[in-house]
Amino acid sequence: MKKLVSVDFAASLIKNDSSLMIGGFLKCGSPKEIIEKLLENGTKDLTIIANDTSFPDFEKGKLIVNKRVKKAIVSHIGTNPETGKQINNGELKVELVPQGTLAERIRAAGSGLGGILTPTGVGTIVQEGKEIIEVDNKKYLLEKPLKADVALIYGTKVDSFGNVSFFGSTRNFNTIMATAANIVIVEADEIVKGALEPNEIVIPGIFIDYVVKGGK
Repeated sequence: MKKLVSVDFAASLIKNDSSLMIGGFLKCGSPKEIIEKLLENGTKDLTIIANDTSFPDFEKGKLIVNKRVKKAIVSHIGTNPETGKQINNGELKVELVPQGTLAERIRAAGSGLGGILTPTGVGTIVQEGKEIIEVDNKKYLLEKPLKADVALIYGTKVDSFGNVSFFGSTRNFNTIMATAANIVIVEADEIVKGALEPNEIVIPGIFIDYVVKGGK
C-alpha cells in the first residue's frame, strides 16, 4: 500500500507555522495519533481550522493546552476553558465562525469557488470587515474560502487505494476537509486489504495523500 506511512513520517509533514485542518466534532471522528506525535515533536505556531477546540485532555485540545496554536478558526470553544484563558491573556487568536458558514467556507475552497454568500451574521459583529452583497433586496456576507497546508482527518475504514468509509456521524467535517488542503492525511481505525465495497466509500482515495494506522 503506497499511501501507508508511519506516524513519524506523517507528523514530519506538518511544520511550524503550518495551517492545519483537523476533522472531528468534539470526540467524534477525530484523529489522535498524529497529534500526539506533533506534541512530542514540539511542532508549534499552528493555525488550526476545526469545528471546535475539543477538551483539554483530548487531541486538538492538547495542542491548545500546550500552547502550540497561535490561531484557531472554529465554531465552538466552550468545552476547553484553556482556549478562553489564552484569548484573555493575549496568547491565542480565535476567529469564531458560525458552524454552517465554517463548513461552507471549507467546501468553497475544495470546490474552487471564490467564496459563499450567507445571511448569517448580517447586522452583527460577524459582519465587521466583510463585504456585504445585496441580492434581490436581501443582504448577504461574502465569506471567503478556507484552505490549509495539511488536513488531518479520520476514517473508520480505509482501503489500499486510500478510499475512506465512516461509521455513523464520524464523517462530520472530515469529508469536506479532505478536499481543501494541499496535503491530506487520514488516520484509520482499520486498514482493509484490497478495495472497500463501492457503496461504502464516502471519500474517494484520489483525495487522500497518506494513510496512517490509528487506534480505535
